[in-house]
Amino acid sequence: MRQRWVFLLAGMAVCGLSAAVPSLTEPIAPVELMARETPYHRPEGELVEDTFYVTEGIEVAQQLLPTAKGVTVRPAYLAVGVSVDESGRLHGKPARVGTYVAPVQICSGPSCRETRVTLVVLGNVPWTPRDLIFPGKAGVPLNGEIGINGGPPGVLPTFTVTDHGRLPEGVSIGPDGHVGGVPAKAGISEVPVRICVAGNCAGVVVRLIIE
Repeated sequence: MRQRWVFLLAGMAVCGLSAAVPSLTEPIAPVELMARETPYHRPEGELVEDTFYVTEGIEVAQQLLPTAKGVTVRPAYLAVGVSVDESGRLHGKPARVGTYVAPVQICSGPSCRETRVTLVVLGNVPWTPRDLIFPGKAGVPLNGEIGINGGPPGVLPTFTVTDHGRLPEGVSIGPDGHVGGVPAKAGISEVPVRICVAGNCAGVVVRLIIE
């Protein structure tokens, strides 16, 4: 009698274990299938910069910079009067004020990925440079700012030194127009700088008078 109870309990334990452990022959659950079939999401950010500010009626001089190497750009129209070529160069004159969002294909061989480029076309608002003369002393830090008057509201100008050989030793002019550094010696320097406001550019001369 005791042996019969032992066999009965052993049989119940085996049955419970079989129910708890799924069979290797059972089909994969639908949730697992959905996880396996989820498509791969390609990384975002095909371009270093995808928004450009330009001025109505002024030739565009911008360049798309892909984040990947060895890729090309499929030519396309971006806005009224503006297009992009295979090298990624934007060219043309914007003909109408507004914000334009256009799809652009970035291609590696036959494979292409679509990204979007935003072109903000601003009205042609005149501007003039200011604060172009900076006095200083040798061995004393400079702290000045090149500025502008006018231009479209909310748009920051950019500043580019076109001849770095004209900068006095120890002095720099940043892309934000900041004049800084510590002049190494006395002298007068005239530094050519290109100022651009939404693609509306002009060349100026910054004079540094170091005593």
